[in-house]
Amino acid sequence: MRVAALPPAPTRAELREQLVASAIAGEVVTSREVNLDAYRGLARRERGRTLGLTFSGTWNGSDVLALMAEKVGVSPDESYLAGVETIDPDRCLDAIEAMVERLRGAIERGESVLLATSHVAALLPFYLELARTLELRGCRILTPAPSSPVVFDEPEPHIGTGPHYVRYMNGVAVLTTAESGLLDTHSPQPMEAVLNTLDESGEGQPDLVIGDHGWAGAAGEAGLDTVGFADCNDPALFVGEAEGKLRLVVPLDDDVDSVHYGPLVAYLLQPLG
Repeated sequence: MRVAALPPAPTRAELREQLVASAIAGEVVTSREVNLDAYRGLARRERGRTLGLTFSGTWNGSDVLALMAEKVGVSPDESYLAGVETIDPDRCLDAIEAMVERLRGAIERGESVLLATSHVAALLPFYLELARTLELRGCRILTPAPSSPVVFDEPEPHIGTGPHYVRYMNGVAVLTTAESGLLDTHSPQPMEAVLNTLDESGEGQPDLVIGDHGWAGAAGEAGLDTVGFADCNDPALFVGEAEGKLRLVVPLDDDVDSVHYGPLVAYLLQPLG
């Protein structure tokens, strides 16, 4: 399940145009109302919004909005309550370029890398290309305890009662059930289960984690070097970045048709050789 016919890497200007045309950045599908609800939820420390992270700062609703305006490019206007929301394509591209530098270091040092995604329909092909490239360049892709069970203390309603498992699609961790196949989850508990497995096996923790939602949140909370992808309605990872728990968070719409991420992954991977 790879990005089909990965295109030649575009220039930055070409990719910026494509990001806006595909609504990965620019005007996005996620509405202002949804964003503000998410920011208020994080300010209340709702479990589904924190993505496994704890914060030392106060982070009220105004604080979260100001941070998201700075990091993502949403409107900073507190009186703007409904309508179209935006992700700044240049902020997305700047973060992708910073990610390239971190991946270069991982390749030079032959690091161990753990990759995991929640948005399997949209982002899994992106992660598969990333895992394949890093492994070819000498990184060790971790897949601890395939089919290991995840016991949720409070499962999200849409994923059902399980049983649930962490499995690996060509090196990328995903949540599954035997009956329903691959599942989207924002919970940190699958990553917590993976990290516990690594501890118990003596394999050691990864040098780098690349993920989204609770996968990235739990890794950052555990003190691991973490690069995340996050949408404009998932502020927790950006707050985690601001507090130093994540190295880097790339702002993008994380749920468009998977084919549209092809130019972005080509732009990310081409400099790695």
